[in-house]
Amino acid sequence: MGIRAVTFDFWDTVVRDGSDEPKRAVLGLRNKHAERRYQVWEALNAVEPIPRERVFLAYDTAEAGFHATWRENAVNWTVEQRLRIVVEGLGRKLPEEAFARLVERHARMEVEVPPDPVEGVAGALETLARRFPLAVVSDAIVTPGRAIRELLARYGLLKHFSAFAFSDEIGRSKPDSAMFDHVCRELGVAPSEIVHVGDREATDVRGVQVLGGRAVLFVGARKDDLENTRADAVCHRMADLPGIIEELAARAA
Repeated sequence: MGIRAVTFDFWDTVVRDGSDEPKRAVLGLRNKHAERRYQVWEALNAVEPIPRERVFLAYDTAEAGFHATWRENAVNWTVEQRLRIVVEGLGRKLPEEAFARLVERHARMEVEVPPDPVEGVAGALETLARRFPLAVVSDAIVTPGRAIRELLARYGLLKHFSAFAFSDEIGRSKPDSAMFDHVCRELGVAPSEIVHVGDREATDVRGVQVLGGRAVLFVGARKDDLENTRADAVCHRMADLPGIIEELAARAA
């Protein structure tokens, strides 16, 4: 079948994941790994003193559970769910206002110190949007979908997308079909009529191919899967993506 829509992963496809860390360092801020744990300790300690090490261990334990569930079952616990596990696992409670503030601080960390867009992504999206409806299909590990939309708006890219599937909103994560099915319903296309662009073989490439769609592995920000990909095409520079999509569309016509 022909290609009628193009979908995009967000992290290491539209933005460079981790490119905010040097900015945090310049500002004298903790790295995100440390800051998230510190925020939980700070909130709990303000209510009743508690050793930092105990809180950090509880956070690490909850994160291990999240990652196992995410990778093995394609289920996405929200930040709120994960933080409740930490707090309740410590046998503590936070006032609802304090807990909501903690969740929001986690959610906005990458909005307040944002990562950098991938070079050439603005031009590629503008070109592709003239011919195809575009969508974002992305896991939202800490930064929720609402904050990712805010980042896209800041970069001037939100206007190019007609549909969104974020794992914290869908309840499932890639490669689960629910993610792709959601945007396909929004766009009025079949999964076999989309090309998905992403940086991960297991979730982006195989996730869409098993549904009959096509995949472009983007390696301009992350090259880990380059040597072992079954993608329909590989993109090294975002500026080349419109031409790659056109070639795939011509083959599918």
